[in-house]
Amino acid sequence: MREHARAVTPPDNLPLRIGKKKTMAAGIPAVTSSLKHGLQKMGVTRTLKTLTMVNQLDGFDCPGCAWPDPSHRTQFEFCENGAKAVADEATKARVTPEFFSKHSIQSLAEKSDYWLNKQGRITHPMLLKNGESHYLPINWEDAFELIASKINEAKNPDRLVFYTSGRTSNEAAFLYQAMVRSIGTNNLPDCSNMCHESSGKGLGGSIGIGKGTVHLDDFNHAEVILVIGQNPGTNHPRMLTALRDAKKNGATIVHINPLPEAGLERFKHPQDYMKMDFSSTQLSDFHLPVRIGGDAALLKGFIKIHEEIGHLDTDFIQRSTSGFDEMMKNARSTAWETITSDSGLSHEQIVEVGEIIARSKATIACWAMGLTQQPNGVAVIQEVVNLLLMGGHVGKPGAGLCPVRGHSNVQGDRTVGIWEAPPVAFLERMEKGLNIPMPREHGFDVVRSIQAMRNGIVDVFFCMGGNFISATPDTNATAEGLRNVGLTVQVSTKLNRSHLVTGKTALILPCLGRTERDMQASGQQFVTVENSMGIVHMSKGTLEPSSQLLKSEPWIVANLSERLFPESVIDWKALTEDYDAIRELMEQSLEGFDNYNERVRRENGFLLPNPPRDSRTFSTPTGKAHFTTHELPNVSLDSDQYVMMTIRSHDQYNTTIYDLNDRYRGISGNRRVVLMNALDMADRGWKNRQVVSITSHFDGKQRTAEHWQLISYSIPRGNVATYFPEANVLVPLESTAKISNTPTSKWIIVTLSEATSDDFGDEQE
Repeated sequence: MREHARAVTPPDNLPLRIGKKKTMAAGIPAVTSSLKHGLQKMGVTRTLKTLTMVNQLDGFDCPGCAWPDPSHRTQFEFCENGAKAVADEATKARVTPEFFSKHSIQSLAEKSDYWLNKQGRITHPMLLKNGESHYLPINWEDAFELIASKINEAKNPDRLVFYTSGRTSNEAAFLYQAMVRSIGTNNLPDCSNMCHESSGKGLGGSIGIGKGTVHLDDFNHAEVILVIGQNPGTNHPRMLTALRDAKKNGATIVHINPLPEAGLERFKHPQDYMKMDFSSTQLSDFHLPVRIGGDAALLKGFIKIHEEIGHLDTDFIQRSTSGFDEMMKNARSTAWETITSDSGLSHEQIVEVGEIIARSKATIACWAMGLTQQPNGVAVIQEVVNLLLMGGHVGKPGAGLCPVRGHSNVQGDRTVGIWEAPPVAFLERMEKGLNIPMPREHGFDVVRSIQAMRNGIVDVFFCMGGNFISATPDTNATAEGLRNVGLTVQVSTKLNRSHLVTGKTALILPCLGRTERDMQASGQQFVTVENSMGIVHMSKGTLEPSSQLLKSEPWIVANLSERLFPESVIDWKALTEDYDAIRELMEQSLEGFDNYNERVRRENGFLLPNPPRDSRTFSTPTGKAHFTTHELPNVSLDSDQYVMMTIRSHDQYNTTIYDLNDRYRGISGNRRVVLMNALDMADRGWKNRQVVSITSHFDGKQRTAEHWQLISYSIPRGNVATYFPEANVLVPLESTAKISNTPTSKWIIVTLSEATSDDFGDEQE
């Protein structure tokens, strides 16, 4: 019988190096890092070819993030993060059947995530048989036959779960959801369940649409920009250009985050060196180091000040909103003592920034997972909405709400149907367009999928991209669930830990990357994606595929569907011969996709409708935007407890570890670290590199991870930070945000204890 491969990332035994924290993002170091990754992984010719085609009109969309492209693009329209993502996908390294014959899954699981990723692109479909320890090659026909037989054997379609990564194109995601709903289930969890689900739920309930309300050009006209719970220097570097331009136009930028981040201190655009411009731009006018979980209290303070100062848009409030009086009554009753205690900020700090916000005629609020992954994620985002509605900062130039997405097409995937809980109206239109019945019962999101797998009620788990075991919370619990499944399927480009922690039988289906040419019967194809601001545009790969056996995601879905539905009214084969046919079907099935093929071929694509942004109208039951009322969360702790949040390093994109450096924070060589306030360390008699164990506490259960090294850092007292995915083992599966069910990776109550030895230990539950 096959031994279980370890689920958690193995402890690092490399030396930890602690250097000086950087105070400026990008610049020459970003250029150097971009070239280093490109040349090491792709070589000179391939580097030049790929980096000059990223985000170009006739090239491919960067897989690194969902930040929109400017209308007038430069020749080098990418950032350091994007260069790493492209180099990672276009690497010359290969994972072949011979590689798998040399390495058992147990031995591979003892390697670090960094090592696994370095091995390169997977070249062949691979099968891990029940009880075996090595993957073996399998042809595409036999792989599809195996998947189809397992799906057909399921007694109930709700025993099948189909996950989607935000990398997936609109065309592939649309076909995927059509296949899944043809089977008869809405079990379509996706990565948004773990990141911006709180944004969707919060905005949907307040303004009637789960998307942001700004254009990229709005940054040029904003007076105030709030950047809350976000690190754009590492996760969305191209956003820094928009902030730089806003700053030059006179905007005040406020950074609200427990940690100072280099990207919001100073910024130097690498391309400026070509113009012999060696100056840099200070971005943030204010950094408010709010305590983890204290954002809601801070926003209450801003709301109180806004009312005191005035400058309310009373016409907008009376005509277009509801709930203002109740919301203000709650804010007035919230004591300043509570606000300052919970936020960790002084009354003077809050008043100084609050007065600037109150007097602003055009405010943009940006946020990311620092808000969404809290227990009150939906509520705190609705407090952001409350603040902006007071000044009428929706649907006018230079103002609006801006959730900043990570995955390059996570917003597009939801738009085209990757949704476990779609409204009836959405299903009715999809039903008419596809001419097939749609199931109405809501399906499993990510957390509920894991719980279902642990309960033994999932027969097949299919992943369209991603690294599920490393992206999800409570690593050991997730692994337990996956091992209960009869068949797990991973559509992937590169090796990751999800290929090692599997169901009883497992398949890897290698697919084309965003950078590679997609040739079908009618010729070369392009796909489409939707960026963070609702623009749908083309993406067309230019590189020769890494292996002749790679298939596109639309091709994989269509060929599997042909076997599942031999009598289907949908001509699956014809859809993949020419992707225009997919887009014609999407046009019939989705709102806002009229003349899809014609409009997406325009120079910069087209903008999807967004009533709050376009016309200050709100698709809520009342037809108005809603002020919402929320009590502050309980952020109290016992004297020996801390609140931990997980973060990413600079050389990382989601679960992909490019290198072992966190250049901006001055940390390198080892990722198993805890950032801790120096005074908290002094209270315990601890110094840098002190080895500790971390134990998380939730609902009477404890989870322990051993052998972490402390680093003194600028973080509020009572707070600590650790890297994702190493610390995911400490995030309780049951600890989720209300309404959105998003894992609370930014709010984990922990205790720290001095390690009794330097031995590496296994994480335990």
